Order: sequence, then C-alpha cells, then structure tokens
Amino acid sequence: MSTESNTIPSGGESRKDAFVKELKGVAVGADELITDVAQTTAEGYAAARSTVQDAAGEVRSRYDDARRRALHQARCATEATQTYMRDKPWHVLAGAAVLGFLAGVFINRR
Repeated sequence: MSTESNTIPSGGESRKDAFVKELKGVAVGADELITDVAQTTAEGYAAARSTVQDAAGEVRSRYDDARRRALHQARCATEATQTYMRDKPWHVLAGAAVLGFLAGVFINRR
C-alpha cells in the first residue's frame, strides 16, 4: 500500500489540499487492498478489511476535526462582525453607502 500520511502541509500546500491529498491516498490504498483481497484467503480478507476500516476511521476523524475548526472560525468571524456593527454602526452604514454608490457608477457605465 502506498498511502502518504503527511499530517503537516508542506510550504505551499493548504490544509484543504493536504486533506484532499490524504483522502485520495486512502482511496488508492483501499483500491489496492480490494484488488489484493480478491486474491487472498479469509485471513487476508479480514486483515485488509481491518486496514480499510482503520483508514476510513482516521479520515472520518480528520474530517470531523476540520469541520469543527471551520465552524469555530465562522462563529468567531460572526461574533467579531456583530461586535463591530454594534460598536460602529455609522461606519457600517457609510461603507454600505460607498459600496452602493460605486455599484451604481459601474452599472451606469454599461
């Protein structure tokens, strides 16, 4: 089986890319195991099944962790936005007015 289990993304690789790469590695490994299972005995099948289940459990766990982190970041961003809007409502209104004006200018240019 030739799966790579890099837990830390390399320099230019994002966490999402690393997760997708690892997920693809698990899928390739599972495919190789299924091919091997077709040629093995009952003990080999049990071992392959256990390996696939372990890999799937690890991927599921990483997915759940990534989902929890994303939800936490979204909640933090929402709270920060709400706090800013409560503290500086005129800044928000001025920003919306400027964006509306610019949108009107660009639409009228057509």
